[in-house]
Amino acid sequence: MTVLRIDASIQGDRSASSALADLVLEELVATCPHVPVVRRHLGEQPLPADAWQSAVTCGFVPEEERTDRQRESLGIAQTVAGELQQASSAVLALPLYNFGVSQHVKTWIDLALAGAPQGTRLLEGTPTVLVTTRGGAYGPGTPREGWDHNTDYLRRILVDIWGAELTVVEREFTLVGVNPALDEFTELATLMRKTAEESAAEVGTALAARYAA
Repeated sequence: MTVLRIDASIQGDRSASSALADLVLEELVATCPHVPVVRRHLGEQPLPADAWQSAVTCGFVPEEERTDRQRESLGIAQTVAGELQQASSAVLALPLYNFGVSQHVKTWIDLALAGAPQGTRLLEGTPTVLVTTRGGAYGPGTPREGWDHNTDYLRRILVDIWGAELTVVEREFTLVGVNPALDEFTELATLMRKTAEESAAEVGTALAARYAA
């Protein structure tokens, strides 16, 4: 049994999404300290952006005619896909950037799709926690309602394409305290942070219970 943890933040130690993912894993590891965790940080060690094209073209080229770059790219794709398939649970910290998934996440998804036979349900029945954060507010009635093209897209990939058993932990207004223009929302942002942290801890406890059962 392994837990797959994926991070995509470019914020380093200041990452709100990674902090929530930490809470999930802390609860899990406290109960199941010997469960191995496979980690991949897409923000700190991005996958090569051109690897997807090379990996995809392998399907149209006889194996003996493939270039070294094609073989290398296909190997990366198969590794990424294998990490998903082999995971008994997954914690994915994937924040919203520029109203959608980051280039790092899109490359990771594309390579995972290229690394397994078409239609493979890479997370079939796998308990998966999606941690996602947004700097502003995107809920009903806000000026940016409908601008979050991150969460629904990830649901389509994780659930509809890969078959994950998905739980979402989300936090908004992470830029409050960073952007002075948002100072009037300090109280609301504090409440949102507390709610998200409580949710992350609860999800981690529930995940641990599944391992301990």
